[in-house]
Amino acid sequence: MTDWWRNAVIYQVYVRSFADGNGDGVGDLIGVRDRLPYLAGLGVDALWLTPFYPSPMADFGYDVADHCDVDPLFGTLADAKALIDEAHGHGLRIIVDLVPNHTSAAHPWFQQALRGERRERYIFRDTPNDWESIFGGSAWTQVEDGQWYLHLFDPSQPDLNWDDQEVRGEFESILRFWLDLGVDGFRVDVAHGMVKPRGLPDIGRGDQATMVGREPVPFFDNDEVHEIHRSWRRVLDSYPGERIGVAEAWAPTPERLANYVRPDELHQAFNFHYLFASWDAAELRAVIDASLATSASAGAPTTWVLSNHDVKRHVTRYGSLARARAAALLTLALPGSAYVYNGEELGLPEVLDLPPELCQDPQRLRDPGSGRDGCRVPLPWTRDGGWRDPWLPIPAGWAELSVQAQEGVPGSTLELYRAALRLRRDLTGDLVWHDSPEGTLMFSRGPVVCAVNLTAAPVDFGVDGTLLVASDVPGAGDSAAWWKVKCQP
Repeated sequence: MTDWWRNAVIYQVYVRSFADGNGDGVGDLIGVRDRLPYLAGLGVDALWLTPFYPSPMADFGYDVADHCDVDPLFGTLADAKALIDEAHGHGLRIIVDLVPNHTSAAHPWFQQALRGERRERYIFRDTPNDWESIFGGSAWTQVEDGQWYLHLFDPSQPDLNWDDQEVRGEFESILRFWLDLGVDGFRVDVAHGMVKPRGLPDIGRGDQATMVGREPVPFFDNDEVHEIHRSWRRVLDSYPGERIGVAEAWAPTPERLANYVRPDELHQAFNFHYLFASWDAAELRAVIDASLATSASAGAPTTWVLSNHDVKRHVTRYGSLARARAAALLTLALPGSAYVYNGEELGLPEVLDLPPELCQDPQRLRDPGSGRDGCRVPLPWTRDGGWRDPWLPIPAGWAELSVQAQEGVPGSTLELYRAALRLRRDLTGDLVWHDSPEGTLMFSRGPVVCAVNLTAAPVDFGVDGTLLVASDVPGAGDSAAWWKVKCQP
């Protein structure tokens, strides 16, 4: 047993925006295969691939019509197998998305349900309750015969009924299909959502999406969901090679989140409390301490993530590339497992000025004030983008953020990530905090000290050691640095 997942760096590949292997303007599995040397050279341990299954793409693949095949937009099942095998040859593990809360409305099961057959596999009612969709509006849609079906997301994503044994059996078969093909694990989409409370009680208030992850909400994080995760853990453990499960779980407290990573459940859970912390030393330290304590209570590693395909890129959230670079060094110095969203190693910002007619996110279509298109713009591989007619336009201003412009350039964000990821492999030991000036953070792990200045004014950390890597001049405003010291401060 290596417990590789306890301190792994996992790179999220948003497949349609990562690399285009066939020139149609949409990223695909061939494109990912072509870039495996880049990813291995970056220094990550595993790749998490967003859904590439057959889908009408109403929610960019999170509306799955067939969990055991590949959409022609992304390639073939043979391409998936080749990618898994070649990734392993580069020393990279592959984690795929599992979407168990709902299917596509185009799924054969739901098409049967619309004909009045086997509706028990979904959640139908004669009258709706007051639940709201996470994407805005009612969570219920009426069908021709007058009944209503539940969809906590888009109407094209009907929620499955996990009280139905056929649903449970089907997903165990899906797990085994991909494990047999060689994948190393699953990122479980909406891992907190499959089980709904008996009777589907009203909530009695609006703006329900704002409650998620902040306070209890009846349709998420019900205790019975853990029985499902325990059954999946037994499947994972029955395969060699330490296959893992990663929960995308929103819970109102760190303690509730820790339930998803108990020893007989999933291996990791995303740490959204850290992701949404502001650029403030006291707040970040409090979140780090709480995260380490609660994950340790379950015997699991803490995870750290700054960006993903559902939130604004952290360059934009934090307000500057300088802060984003410093945040990267802070994150990669912390004990546990870190996630890197494709393009963050280039310092990409959120694209805020996409033409409205090109924006396709169903969340934005239902709520014009929201939308996730801006964090999903394709990666710039060359100064001219490197794509032929990409599905979302690559800003001309990204030329100097491209891989081509940054590769081998000392001080570039790409080379900063490469250096930190290489050095991170030697980081050992628990986190020990040290006194530092107000508005800063300083801690050590073994002989390595990480110091982060979250203020605009320069500070002197007084560290006597060998500088390993820095986001800027050590001690400069909005900067971070690592040193190797003989004696801890």
